[in-house]
Amino acid sequence: MKDKIFETLEVGQSASQVRTFTEKDVLDFSKLSGDKNPIHFDKEYAKDTRFKKRIVQGPFITSLFGGLIGSELPGAGTIYMNQNTNFLAPVYLKDTVTATVEIKSIRSDKPVIKLRTYVIRDEELVIDGEATVLFLKDK
Repeated sequence: MKDKIFETLEVGQSASQVRTFTEKDVLDFSKLSGDKNPIHFDKEYAKDTRFKKRIVQGPFITSLFGGLIGSELPGAGTIYMNQNTNFLAPVYLKDTVTATVEIKSIRSDKPVIKLRTYVIRDEELVIDGEATVLFLKDK
């Protein structure tokens, strides 16, 4: 975990994480979240959907943002205030994606930061959004 000092944060800074979603990941997330939607588990069911095959749970993919925000940028002690997410394309099992958070603005009067949050798969934007976070002041 990287500790950051508020004054060192700048618009344009970013952090990314690469992840490939496996069968075990999807099953484990289902157990943790209670998501039993067959689109994630049943190949036959998925064949008859618009996606034609099983997809990774959207909240699982966006959870990568939480890891980046709390561990990388802005870093330890950061608290989510808001997250808006647009799901633009599905992510399938075995897909490798890159999740990124990028500082869009920093309030000068308090430690509130707006971040662009997005996910790319094979150069395609599959998730796009924005988060507002509170960066707890350094001790």
